[in-house]
Amino acid sequence: MHRPTKFEHNRWVGDKRTQVVYDVDNIDDPSIIEELMEAETFICFGPDTVDEARNRCYKPYKGNGSGLVDAEA
Repeated sequence: MHRPTKFEHNRWVGDKRTQVVYDVDNIDDPSIIEELMEAETFICFGPDTVDEARNRCYKPYKGNGSGLVDAEA
């Protein structure tokens, strides 16, 4: 997927509604990012790392949208 224009220099983009962070470079379903951009509930992190997102209590996207590993659900 191409990075959204607003985040062309960011790999990690978070959703403020769910506190899930997405790896834009490795996401399987680009419609997730498209919906996030339309809703305008996104956030980026500085530095642009998953560790910084975790420091802000965001959970990495696991494929089911929850940010939880299936065993945690």
